[in-house]
Amino acid sequence: MTIAPAQYDYVVVGAGPAGCLLANRLSANPAHRVLLLEAGGRDNYPWIHIPVGYLFCIGNPRTDWCFKTEAQPGLQGRALSYPRGKVLGGCSSINGMIYMRGQANDYDGWAAEGNPGWAWDDVLPLFKQSENHFAGASPLHGDSGEWRVEQQRLHWPILDAFREAAKQNGIASIDDFNQGDNEGCGYFQVNQKGGVRWNAAKAFLKPIRQRANLTVLTGVEVDRVLLENGRASAVAGRQQGQAVTWQARKEIILCAGAVGSPGILQRSGIGPSSILKPLGIEVRHELPGVGGNLQDHLQLRLIYKLENARTLNQIAGSVWGKMGMGLQYLYDRSGPLSMAPSQLGAFARSGPEQTSANLEYHVQPLSLERFGEPLHAFPAFTASVCDLRPQSRGRIDIRSADPAAPPLIQPNYLSHAEDLRVAAAAIRLTRRIVGAQALRPFNPVEYLPGEALQSDEQLQEAAARIGTTIFHPVGTCRMGQDKDAVVDAQLRVHGVPGLRIADASIMPRITSGNTCSPTLMIAEKAAQLILSPPTRNLTPEREQTTPA
Repeated sequence: MTIAPAQYDYVVVGAGPAGCLLANRLSANPAHRVLLLEAGGRDNYPWIHIPVGYLFCIGNPRTDWCFKTEAQPGLQGRALSYPRGKVLGGCSSINGMIYMRGQANDYDGWAAEGNPGWAWDDVLPLFKQSENHFAGASPLHGDSGEWRVEQQRLHWPILDAFREAAKQNGIASIDDFNQGDNEGCGYFQVNQKGGVRWNAAKAFLKPIRQRANLTVLTGVEVDRVLLENGRASAVAGRQQGQAVTWQARKEIILCAGAVGSPGILQRSGIGPSSILKPLGIEVRHELPGVGGNLQDHLQLRLIYKLENARTLNQIAGSVWGKMGMGLQYLYDRSGPLSMAPSQLGAFARSGPEQTSANLEYHVQPLSLERFGEPLHAFPAFTASVCDLRPQSRGRIDIRSADPAAPPLIQPNYLSHAEDLRVAAAAIRLTRRIVGAQALRPFNPVEYLPGEALQSDEQLQEAAARIGTTIFHPVGTCRMGQDKDAVVDAQLRVHGVPGLRIADASIMPRITSGNTCSPTLMIAEKAAQLILSPPTRNLTPEREQTTPA
């Protein structure tokens, strides 16, 4: 393979959702020479495209970085698998395909914290710009973008009954979670096209693969950003075992995600000296917030055994059932193989003190002990519930100057007392829903964590025992103006000209829902900022700090 020429106008690092979109937008002008670098390979693995194939992509080194957290004190010393996409399309090639924006208050909160241009009214047009919604254009949805949004292709009686049970507990049935207030219960809309996963590579790269001014390189592991007189001027990495440097005449944009972007900064000497100096890395620019502010959604998987119900447990438990699923998918791209991991969703409040929904449910007509293990032999459903606004904060840092060394991931789940309180309330709410009249014909019996657990202390212990990530890490290169912020409201890295970050790592606070589509919105905003820079600086003055 010929090594690509080394000079470009824009170098985009990471071909996940953000990188794919940004490469598309920047290369739309043929005068811009754009390079997109991806550590993983092409998205030509068949299981990427069959929706249920996420089971074979997560934990597979062909498509997943296969990271693990450190042992978590808040989870009884357990270390969790921490999937991140390592393939064109990034996490959009292995995730749950759920289209979710979050709540208007999320973005209004970002703006109120000193980030002008990020309020709901500012970002809604950006969501619509990339959207190709099945229902067509409306004041809240777009239909001319690349990011396909469709309804799911199957329903389950047990999920319909859960939806009615939620309604009987005051959680209204709604059809669209993406209008600014997602409180309610309904089937998720998904990023699929005709029953096939629609990842960011299909959406944003495949249609433009003939652009002569866009170069996409896979199998490239980026080590660091090189600074020249304090300005980001080039990216250093390895391609086919060779050390290569790619120069950027205009800008470098990191889209390597909440795990990858802080690691690249730290290996570049940009970050907290307390992390860098012990590793022998010269501090080129002190930025204490790099790697901090890690937030994630921790899900509690409650499992209920059922009677009088057919679930995926039984269907997938027989040879004939598996054959039937395969034939149905081959015939019309429907049936269980077209399933997103979670079909039914609900957004609710853990208590009357909450001003908006702070819990999200992912309800599934199946159950298993843990991800990667076989489905249970008995009929059951799973109601996973997560705290949308966790107070616990963690870190992601490099543990070595070697880019091949795995990162040190310390989410600090359930380290804040409020998160423990909300976890207990979430389990209680789930039990009220499952105990409603609509589900009584199925005689649900709590299998996990176990109905004998009743006190706050017991429920909090249960949360620590069964809690696991739902794969939404954000915030490790936070946007803001205080001393711990990493980028400003234009996504420029503080104090490093020529360098921006456009991915989930810039979120000041995690959004109230799944994070893939908000990440695309961030990239759309980045393209807008790069291609149409403001005529005046709209960013408030950053707090002054003592130079390193």
